Amino acid sequence: MEPVYGLFHYLFASAYGMFFRGEVEGQAHLPREGGFLIAANHASFLDPPMIGAQVSRQLAFFARKTLWGNGRSDNKWLSLGGFASWWLDTVGTIPVDRDGGQDVSAIKRVLGALKTGRGLILFPEGTRTSDGQLQAPKAGVGLIACRAQVPVVPARIFGSREAMGKGQPLRLGTPVSVVFGPPILASNYDPGSSAGKERYQVASERIFEQIAALEAPTRHII
Repeated sequence: MEPVYGLFHYLFASAYGMFFRGEVEGQAHLPREGGFLIAANHASFLDPPMIGAQVSRQLAFFARKTLWGNGRSDNKWLSLGGFASWWLDTVGTIPVDRDGGQDVSAIKRVLGALKTGRGLILFPEGTRTSDGQLQAPKAGVGLIACRAQVPVVPARIFGSREAMGKGQPLRLGTPVSVVFGPPILASNYDPGSSAGKERYQVASERIFEQIAALEAPTRHII
């Protein structure tokens, strides 16, 4: 890990252990080398750091451009810019339009990061759920996965909406659990060019099916 990323990884991992400690399962499914994607459900601004804190490799992140403070954001801290913008850039966050599948420059940066052997966290739903229910996946993640042809690790985070859901305050002490599933190979998510215009949507749906199938940990937090 690069020094700044490593520092914040340590801080977030420590914060997770102190204030949000839940169960973490399936870390053995994470590739030890080479580019890969982590595709997860999305319920909170906490999701990227909480998932990233469980991964011992440096990751890149994929986030909408408004989080840099250049547009309207419903999170006051992020809309201030300054330190938030610096942090997002320094830890390798890639800015995209809300419909990531249409942002050519972002796609190039994503593919470049994967070619250097980094992992990347993506959220097929595109935006945070407001009611806790899983939302329909968008084609953007399927586009990235099909272009990159790398393994996709499905992940599901539990409790992050309760810890800090959309429009809700931060609730320290709320357990947040993360479950990683077995990697999905390109041959299993990519229907190929024969699927035509639906190729990327089909890939996203196949990936999201594996996310939805992941169950919350059954072990009790001690």
